[in-house]
Amino acid sequence: MDRQPQQLLYFATDAKDMILGIDEAGRGPVIGPLTLCGVWVTEHGQRSLGRLGVKDSKAFGSTNRARQTRARLAGEIRGVAAHVTLICVDAAEVDRRVRLGELNLLEQELAEAVISDGPKADRIVADGERLFGPLTARHPQLRARNRADRTSPVVAAASIVAKAERDALFAQIAARYEPEFGPLGGGGYINPATEAFLLAYFDRHRKIPPEVRRSWSWKLLINLERVMAGKRPWRPPEQLDLLDE
Repeated sequence: MDRQPQQLLYFATDAKDMILGIDEAGRGPVIGPLTLCGVWVTEHGQRSLGRLGVKDSKAFGSTNRARQTRARLAGEIRGVAAHVTLICVDAAEVDRRVRLGELNLLEQELAEAVISDGPKADRIVADGERLFGPLTARHPQLRARNRADRTSPVVAAASIVAKAERDALFAQIAARYEPEFGPLGGGGYINPATEAFLLAYFDRHRKIPPEVRRSWSWKLLINLERVMAGKRPWRPPEQLDLLDE
């Protein structure tokens, strides 16, 4: 977790100017959806975000307390914002676009949908120079900046709302599987907790859970796909290390 102090930069704008911040959550995990959020605020609303204590959603960490803090802040952000748009994309659609080599294009399309959904923004700030930079051709008021969630309060707010939604959706996924497999930790990222869950699920059902992004280049997934295709035998997880082969 980044514990360095964060300096939030406030735009010098007219009090009535509308500022839109855009950020996503869940691009990297192997389980669960991708979420992208747009938060619209006036200059006064932007100052209010600072008083709420908004910062990059990842800076809160991955503990239960962090998730509760993000959820609380997401509600407070909605109370301050002039408008909020949130879009969720399930694992199957993420897989489809990854296989087409269009993950960045997918996020750009989502950002376009967000921009079109709310009030006209005098300024737009999006997190990711290479990712969202191409949108400036259609939206000259847009600035795509790396780590904008660390420097722009409205982008930090979008980051929090997107991450809080992703947290809630992953919690629903975990709750579905808990009666059969116990608590599902790891947040859906590639880590030992996710590995243990996928191996246990596959050992019992001989398939991959539908919430998993099967397009991810993870050795475990690649080898499970080989087992499903009959290209390698299956043995109980304790007898098999599919990550090292």
